[in-house]
Amino acid sequence: MQLRISKRTIFYALAIGILLTGGLILFAFSRTWNKTDIEFRIHINEKLVQESTFGEPPTFAIWLEDPNTGVTRTVFVTNRAGQGDWEGKTAVPVALPKWFEVNEAEKKLKNSPDNTGPEQLAISGATPKPGYFSARARVSPGSKWICWIEVNLAGDFNDTFKEYDEVAKTSDDFKTGQPALLYKAAITAMEGDQVKPDIAGICILDPEKGVMVQPDEGITTAKDIFDEISIVVVKPKPRIIEWH
Repeated sequence: MQLRISKRTIFYALAIGILLTGGLILFAFSRTWNKTDIEFRIHINEKLVQESTFGEPPTFAIWLEDPNTGVTRTVFVTNRAGQGDWEGKTAVPVALPKWFEVNEAEKKLKNSPDNTGPEQLAISGATPKPGYFSARARVSPGSKWICWIEVNLAGDFNDTFKEYDEVAKTSDDFKTGQPALLYKAAITAMEGDQVKPDIAGICILDPEKGVMVQPDEGITTAKDIFDEISIVVVKPKPRIIEWH
């Protein structure tokens, strides 16, 4: 038995397919209308990763801060910190002291009944392998932000931050190595704007005083964990489905 399909049926099917495709394309572009993205572009130094005690990529977090309100939005955090996956340890706040503090404040705001803060865009993902990495955050055009990046490479000991201090008779129990390094930059969400963050200091977790950001004295190789960093304001990519 042969199934005959008329030319008119084929024409209608093609027309409907074209209309649907066009509609989806228009829908994707409409979602990016009058919107901007802040994109973080980072290159992870493979040589330093290999030279560290564990040879594992660094733990890091990226977040935005509203300079007017102080409210933060985590953009990306590597899996160990984001999921608390520390191989038997419930938490290792010394890895990213500042972000752990920021994350606690974000969770409190999210659970607050009068929450008026922005929608959380936190993405927890597998720690990127050495090489290029990027992450984006959707923001309103013209808005102003403070961009933060905190990074720690476990086991990158040096003469100042040793695995075992013979004089003080103390050990680095968490194998943190050089303390987490904190980067900072201010940016306005105007398409094409680009900034390079500066080192704001190192993050030290004090049992009594909490998180302290101190000058980066004694830091050596940790300054090159990210050997390239740039923050760029770009037009969002048209997508039918937004993956978070």
